[in-house]
Amino acid sequence: MCGILGITGKDIENEKPQDLISLISHRGPDVSGTWQSRDKSVWLGHTRLSIIELSKLGNQPMKSVCGNFVLIYNGEIYNHLEVRRNLINIGYKFRGESDTEVVLNACIEWGVEMASKLFIGMFAFAFFNNKENSLWLSRDKLGIKPLYFIYEDNNFAFSSEIRPILKLSWVKKTINKCSLINYFRYGNSSAPNTIINNINQLEAGTILLKKNSNIKFFKYWDHRKIAYEGIKIRNNSISFREYSELLEAELKKSIKNHLQSDVNYGAFISGGIDSSIVCSLMQSESSKSIKTFSLGFSEKSHDESKYAADIANYLGTDHNEIILTPKELISSIPEIINTFDEPFADNSYIPTYLISKFARESVKVCLSGDGGDELFGGYPRYYWAKRIENTKKILSQKGSTFLSKIIYSIPSIFWNKFVDQITFSKFSNSENLDYRIKRFAYYLKTNRENIYEELLSIYKNPKEILNSEFLPFEIIAEENDLKDISWADEMMLLDQINYLQDDILTKVDRASMAVSLETRVPLLTSNLVELSWKLPLKTKFSPYQDQGKLILKDILSRYIPKSYYMRQKKGFGMPLNKWFRNELRDWIESLLLPSDLESCGLNSKNILMLWEKQINGENYQSIIWAIICYLNWYKKNII
Repeated sequence: MCGILGITGKDIENEKPQDLISLISHRGPDVSGTWQSRDKSVWLGHTRLSIIELSKLGNQPMKSVCGNFVLIYNGEIYNHLEVRRNLINIGYKFRGESDTEVVLNACIEWGVEMASKLFIGMFAFAFFNNKENSLWLSRDKLGIKPLYFIYEDNNFAFSSEIRPILKLSWVKKTINKCSLINYFRYGNSSAPNTIINNINQLEAGTILLKKNSNIKFFKYWDHRKIAYEGIKIRNNSISFREYSELLEAELKKSIKNHLQSDVNYGAFISGGIDSSIVCSLMQSESSKSIKTFSLGFSEKSHDESKYAADIANYLGTDHNEIILTPKELISSIPEIINTFDEPFADNSYIPTYLISKFARESVKVCLSGDGGDELFGGYPRYYWAKRIENTKKILSQKGSTFLSKIIYSIPSIFWNKFVDQITFSKFSNSENLDYRIKRFAYYLKTNRENIYEELLSIYKNPKEILNSEFLPFEIIAEENDLKDISWADEMMLLDQINYLQDDILTKVDRASMAVSLETRVPLLTSNLVELSWKLPLKTKFSPYQDQGKLILKDILSRYIPKSYYMRQKKGFGMPLNKWFRNELRDWIESLLLPSDLESCGLNSKNILMLWEKQINGENYQSIIWAIICYLNWYKKNII
């Protein structure tokens, strides 16, 4: 894994690009390299984390034999051996064994668009054609690897992270109002926007071409189109077992490809379905014990390390575990949030960073189970959406709203003390029955168009957080064009396009690369995404029980007894609600100074009112944490 940076325009040397590339050296601490065009108008820089072809033959920027083409590249191409063979068959000769050289020659032979379609993997690269003076940027199909760019007054720059771009003399560091409101609603920035005006993310599955003063975009892989095509050809006549065996074969192929490495590798294991299936298949492919890593908390309410250890022991892995106390976690928080290149409010970033740092002491590469929930129906909102959709077909929206009011009017004690007891807790699971019934009622009264925003918002009215500098400001709602598919399918597609890319994959990339660890996500190949959309919903979740990822559980049962993983998952967050009132209180109050809040564009009066409510027992931990992360980032990067 690596960091890439490029600048075009006049007076590049005045920007001190060599200093800028050092700002992303954590992404590639092994080797750095630069290249500049003869006319000094194009500069490319690269920092390398050596994984495949450890010799200098894998160093970048990489030039073609003819000298007309230059490549800088961040990522891994898992089918590079197959692509290499095809290139050799048509006459190409290779100097080394790196996938970088494969990417370079594939772009020369077939063009950037066709090459990007061929690649299976995670990547963000820049390909410069010296002869035509054209610069191509390409990002992988699922947005696993980041790529930012800015084009202003004939100056153009791109980078793996925002930090170097913010240091350019011609970049105006003004906040994007729409992105800021989006951040306080969802906890992150949504592609193609960033928190800074005019700095954009290249969207997943997209190519940018800059030639002279013109920029064009090409969508070479359309996630929505893939989903719709898969749904259309779903075949309910194929048995669950046949689908399960088909998926298992594709998963085995993906795991095998993801194990390509010239350095030590391991895997994260949490005790959940996704990481367990990755570790199970890895161990089945390996002749020796693979290394596994888990992180636990001394606070039992958030600790799942025992389950991870049990599964690791059953599989026979070389298991490594770190148990953190609240004191250790809390002391690390101020330092860790300084690694953000954009404000980011998912607090599971903290343990993700710490487990990555722990794993990096032993390996350079770790496989992770991210993506299983979004592809195979793991979140409750999917099977609840199916139930609500069926109910609304019978009752209509008006009737559903009326039923919702009736449910809300029934006292909690009726559900928890009476119904729950006479049904022997059959429907309560790990939550109070009242909570589950009220959640059903909430979904009933909410329109389909608003449900995604309602479910994932960390704060319903983010404009209350901002001061007059940002107001009045209205956001034009995006048109929802997904109404012709089932509600459950819509939720999964929205999650894959938004939540998975903007939150989960962003978290994994930034946290792991901050400590120079390459993280691979074998459940998220384009082939697996395409296959997942062909699977009927009945293979993903039960319409009658709160169970998701049925097909993954079926596959996992061939490797691990069900008793090891059939339980409620706690997640990977932290007990911030408690810590805010105790261990973290002094630190937070030192940051929530009215003058500092106002200077960062925030409404100090409303924020301090929220803080007071938090101290008095209400739960505003998500928005408080978002405010702290933004405040810290703003003071470090903008002021």
